[in-house]
Amino acid sequence: MAIPYPHFVGSEKSAMETGILVPSSSSPASLSPVILTQDELKKIAAYKAVEYVESGMVLGLGTGSTAKHAVDRIGELLRQGKLHNIVGIPTSTKTHEQALSLGIPLTDLDAHPVVDLAIDGADEVDPFLNLVKGRGGSLLREKMVESSCRKFVVIVDESKLVKHLGGSGLAMPVEIVPFCWKFTAQRLQALFKDSGCVAKLRTCGENGEPSVTDNRNYVVDLYFSKDIGDLKAASDEILRLAGVVEHGMFLDMATTVIVAGELGVTVKNKL
Repeated sequence: MAIPYPHFVGSEKSAMETGILVPSSSSPASLSPVILTQDELKKIAAYKAVEYVESGMVLGLGTGSTAKHAVDRIGELLRQGKLHNIVGIPTSTKTHEQALSLGIPLTDLDAHPVVDLAIDGADEVDPFLNLVKGRGGSLLREKMVESSCRKFVVIVDESKLVKHLGGSGLAMPVEIVPFCWKFTAQRLQALFKDSGCVAKLRTCGENGEPSVTDNRNYVVDLYFSKDIGDLKAASDEILRLAGVVEHGMFLDMATTVIVAGELGVTVKNKL
């Protein structure tokens, strides 16, 4: 069954605005673009996202390699006095520690149940600005904060763009309780057997111990060989399974997606 989604508009930005540089030369013919690393592209997108931050805001602070650049930039602007009177709500203990080290004042959803702006990365972005998030293991706290914000700005490099969620062939995470995790993983795999789903417990370390989230839960990663179809129906089916805490599909949540690529930055906005 097809699901209607809001449309978005995109805009191309100049090379100067994106921070993509060319070497100086007296001969225009010798100009050639600089090849940027994936991390440099992430940083460009993150710095662009921080332009949405204003003094006095309650900010959702994302988790992961891309969001780290944004949090660093917010801390830098605070030190420079260009931002003031902001408070952040971190989406993981790692981001909490990073923000504290940068002198960013922190709060929580109990004190501020409405967040002005959240900035975070994503693992996949489809053409309708639906996301897969949580390959870093912070999906539950990310979804709690980012579903409570007025504006959610997502920052990615162009490698994260997919035709449909799950299309990268990489993990779509599901946070589950440790109790009888194999039973839950088997039910998740069976739920999407028509999409060629394989469910794997996320492990860490040489001994293959289960990876544990900040909430002391496990993560089962789902891998799909085919399109899973109706995303909202899939979301409902997953959440109805006893033992499931949350999944990594962030549907109809992003208001802006900033994509950094070799040719510049594209800003996509939901209408």
